[in-house]
Amino acid sequence: MDRLASFSRSTTAWALLFASALIFEVVALYFQYAMGLEPCVMCIYQRTAVLGVLIAAFVGLCGTNHYVIRLVATAGWGVSAIWGWLLAREHLDMQTTTDPFAFTCAFEPNFPIPLHEWIPSFFAVTGSCSSIDWSFAGLSMPGWMEVIFAAYAIGFIIFAPVVVFKK
Repeated sequence: MDRLASFSRSTTAWALLFASALIFEVVALYFQYAMGLEPCVMCIYQRTAVLGVLIAAFVGLCGTNHYVIRLVATAGWGVSAIWGWLLAREHLDMQTTTDPFAFTCAFEPNFPIPLHEWIPSFFAVTGSCSSIDWSFAGLSMPGWMEVIFAAYAIGFIIFAPVVVFKK
């Protein structure tokens, strides 16, 4: 347990989390701009959840020696990971349902501020939630995002008690 606590206070742990989230954001932009896959509103929400993990990891990276900062960063990581998993699960349900009236897909994201107007290259919705334009090993994009967010959530569940109780 002490080794895990020591690792949670290291820059390596937070740098790994930061690097993984940054890679996923770059891959999302590659899929959008290089491969021509148009993101739907659920894709944009999941992209935002990964951005939440990225920001939380950056905060944790900046405050590895400060208990309160690590606590805030860990909370941000957990909220983003669990929210992302729920979004990916809902998006996967949208793609696999046989009921055409079960889900609706919005044409623009519902953020508290108009991010899709301020930064349209990152937050604009151009695709449909039900279309499956890409798959790998039998899973579509939301299926893989569900796996990714589950891994982030499991990591959070492992590290959160250590961060909270091992100051």
